[in-house]
Amino acid sequence: MKKMLTMMLLFVVILSCIPLYSASAKDDQYDVIKKRGEIRVGLSADYAPYEFEQTVNGKSRYVGIDIELAKKVAKDLGVDLKIVDMSFDSLLGSLKTGKIDIIISGMSPTPERRKEVDFTEQYMQVTQRMIVQKKNQDKLKTVEDFSGKSIGVQKQTTQEALAQKEIPDANLSSLTRVPEIIMSLNSGKVDGIILEGPVGDAYLSKNPGLAYSSLEFADAAKGTAIAVPKDSQQLLDQLNASIAEVKDKGLIKDYQDKANEAMFEEGSFLSKYGNYFIKGIGATILISIIGVVLGSLFGGILAFMKLSRNKILKSIAWIYIEFIRGTPLLVQVFLVYFGTTAVLGLDLSAFLCGAIALVLNCAAYIAEIFRAGINAVDKGQMEAARSLGLSHSQAMNKVIMPQAIKNILPALGNEFITVIKESSIVSVIGVSELMFNAQKVQGASFDPFTPLLLAAVAYFILTFTLSRVMNVVERRMSVSD
Repeated sequence: MKKMLTMMLLFVVILSCIPLYSASAKDDQYDVIKKRGEIRVGLSADYAPYEFEQTVNGKSRYVGIDIELAKKVAKDLGVDLKIVDMSFDSLLGSLKTGKIDIIISGMSPTPERRKEVDFTEQYMQVTQRMIVQKKNQDKLKTVEDFSGKSIGVQKQTTQEALAQKEIPDANLSSLTRVPEIIMSLNSGKVDGIILEGPVGDAYLSKNPGLAYSSLEFADAAKGTAIAVPKDSQQLLDQLNASIAEVKDKGLIKDYQDKANEAMFEEGSFLSKYGNYFIKGIGATILISIIGVVLGSLFGGILAFMKLSRNKILKSIAWIYIEFIRGTPLLVQVFLVYFGTTAVLGLDLSAFLCGAIALVLNCAAYIAEIFRAGINAVDKGQMEAARSLGLSHSQAMNKVIMPQAIKNILPALGNEFITVIKESSIVSVIGVSELMFNAQKVQGASFDPFTPLLLAAVAYFILTFTLSRVMNVVERRMSVSD
């Protein structure tokens, strides 16, 4: 117990020595954007007709009402536009830590959000609607009808707050993306879902089994605005000027017409979205290889540190391994993504942050695999090698490690397979791997099931192929015994 307390105290001391970096820029964010020559707009591209992806001539592009507004803003500021796509509930954190400059994602300026960020004037007014299965349209008409029922909403949205306020007796199911909510309603897991009018219209056009409930909310109206960092008045003024021009010229209607046209372009499913899965598979393989290869190097160092007689090295390795193994990978991804900016002051891409998180996670598990493999070699092997005149390092390289690798290989292969599947977690920060791209297709195609099925098949092919390759390697190594 005393040893464990000492280890934890050492860990706290190490953390306290890390210099904190303030992510909030001292300058107005407008100056930062102009100096960079690029504005990074954060959004969640699964929210047609506001923002979604479309494939034209084999190339994907972002389209929608908010995308057109973002183009307008970038043009007025005289800078390039960069779209940063991620899950909706990660947007505010990304804005506060400087990962993005503004948010244009159908976001409403609630009092809670105003405490964290500033908002422009509203550029669009919409109404919240309840959607139910068509067969239940006559049964679910009032607030009382939904008492005790399950209602699906998108996490950290106005719809979630509206349901909590006006239907407090309902069971709320808060999900990350709109296609997941639609799938929950189609499968009967929830009795109703709340969506904005334009979004609901889009999904009802593709889901004939769904319909609007006649339920009317007391606080159904919602305005959408652009979120900006605190203390950026010059940027706020510039954005408000752009929004004023959009209103004066009635451009939102043009933006919506263009989005509706893009939503229903003809073409087969694979011709329109197959490219997303190909790119996603490539990114999944790449980030998994990075995680396992670099994780093995780092993990090997940690294993030798833990096996060493030096108490300091042993303690550092023990603390690191126990901390990583004792926390979820999702938490580690967010710590790296937000922490590299908020603590270290580094502006790293989402892919690099996801790769670093996987490397750090793999290292802890692979370290234990290496340690177990080395300990599995009979101690007499080391004694025999030393008696023949080999040094400790020579004995490890020539005698112990060749035998340990045979013990390690099956577990290392399993770790690689696990990393391929767990790499889907980095989709929450906008890494365009297989699962993230499948979610994009869900939003663009209004089909919540088929993209998940194709993603599952792709994951199975990857893991099955790798397991067969590992079996061949193991058999060949066993022959040498």
